[in-house]
Amino acid sequence: MPKIFGLYSTLPILTYYIYKSQIYEVMSTFTSTLPDDLLSRLNELSRKQTVPKNKIIEKALSIYLDQINKAEYIKSYKASANDKEVMDIAEEGMIDYFNQLNQ
Repeated sequence: MPKIFGLYSTLPILTYYIYKSQIYEVMSTFTSTLPDDLLSRLNELSRKQTVPKNKIIEKALSIYLDQINKAEYIKSYKASANDKEVMDIAEEGMIDYFNQLNQ
């Protein structure tokens, strides 16, 4: 393995490093089990799309985690709408904003 000149970012599963101005991704091995029907569907999609199964799983997991983050954001935003202090702060900010527009 080439000498690593600069650590770019470390994530729970992936590590990125810079070598000769190129960013490289080092992937860790992850082993899991899937129900037979889900694995059959994955195999079929992989064959039809001519895409490796790990890339399909990687993309699906990324989309799923993004959706969870969005749902958590929406939930916290809705909860803050019922919080009197948050609404007071927002209204104060809007008053300041309108005052700046009128100047």
